[in-house]
Amino acid sequence: MPSTDAPEFATLAVHAGGAPDPSTGARVTPIYQTTSYVFNDVDHAAALFNLEVFGNIYTRITNPTQAVLEQRIAALEDGTAALAVASGHAAQMIVFHTLLEPGDEFVAGRQLYGGSVNQFNHAFKKFNWNVAWADATDPETFKKAITPRTKAIFCESIANPGGIIVDLPAISAIARTAGLPLIVDNTLATPYLCRPKDFGADIVVHSLTKFMGGHGNSIGGAIVDCGTYDWLASKKKYATLQDPNPSYNGMRLAETFGNFAFAIACRVMGLRDLGPAISPFNAFLILTGIETLPLRMAKHCENALAVARYLEQHKKVEWVNYAGLPTNPYHALARKICPKGAGSVFTFGLKGGYEAGVKLVSSVKLFSHLANIGDTRSLIIHPASTTHRQLTDEQRRAAGAGDDVVRLSIGIEDVGDIVADLELGLAAD
Repeated sequence: MPSTDAPEFATLAVHAGGAPDPSTGARVTPIYQTTSYVFNDVDHAAALFNLEVFGNIYTRITNPTQAVLEQRIAALEDGTAALAVASGHAAQMIVFHTLLEPGDEFVAGRQLYGGSVNQFNHAFKKFNWNVAWADATDPETFKKAITPRTKAIFCESIANPGGIIVDLPAISAIARTAGLPLIVDNTLATPYLCRPKDFGADIVVHSLTKFMGGHGNSIGGAIVDCGTYDWLASKKKYATLQDPNPSYNGMRLAETFGNFAFAIACRVMGLRDLGPAISPFNAFLILTGIETLPLRMAKHCENALAVARYLEQHKKVEWVNYAGLPTNPYHALARKICPKGAGSVFTFGLKGGYEAGVKLVSSVKLFSHLANIGDTRSLIIHPASTTHRQLTDEQRRAAGAGDDVVRLSIGIEDVGDIVADLELGLAAD
């Protein structure tokens, strides 16, 4: 008999938001490759532009393929609504565009994807949005960094690239006490390993380019409104949500849309005006990838743990930083935050330093040497000679990219072949 309870994760990954196409009967969500949509009549058009009804106007703002992707991501994260955009960076841009005014601040854990660090430190300054850095391994540092201009707290669930598991309950408690929304980048964990809402997140962002799409063939990002922050009751000033909106005849978005007001504001104020729309084709590819997300993530984690165990015993390896290992300082937290696995991205250090790192990435055959994560294929990079080579030795060490550091993103190949390839690379003279 069918279950009367809510569908489980794997079922949602395949079915949430999707249904046979009403006009053709196509079972797979079609690629609606169109820019615009015909209105039923003048009144219908007016209602759409006034936000009185939901529907399609222009693909920069909404698209039927994109809509299925958004509903599926919202279901997997247990959010009230989601918005799909062109990239993970675009998602962060729109989130902060919705929350901040010039001169406002936010606190972020410094253990972040390097691109996010650059975006926060440099690009956001052009808008006079200012970041205060905390230590994601020490929740109290978030509390100390909060000022009267602080409007949000930001962290990753599993920090990239080091694989640090972040204590989301502790950080969310600090955010609650301060009356601030907590934003969590859940890219490395995906909702299969960790659902940030369960640990106090109010907003979740993703680079769909990575594990959600999972095949290295499409770029996208997502914003999930968890529906947990009361914008009307907030003593903080969030003008986009709280003030009368001149674009919509004085409508107060938080008042009109309640627990999914943030997602609406991101769409009709951020995506509408800044324009980083996801293409229907990329939305289609990412939807297809999500169908196998639970299968892939389970295999990623199984393989990563086996590879980490192998490296931990290797005579040429100084250290391995993978929270799935019982010896790792974040192991206990990983079992709490990510009980199904600690992900597939981690770093390790080579005894031979810089030259050993260059030799390893040059000698492997199965691994692809490139600057990405979350592919079905196993990926490798030596940050000191690539992504962080412009920094000083001290800056590289502070960023967790010292001369000896190698980052792996373990794929779903046969683990014996992955280990054999590393063995080949480590044995190279």
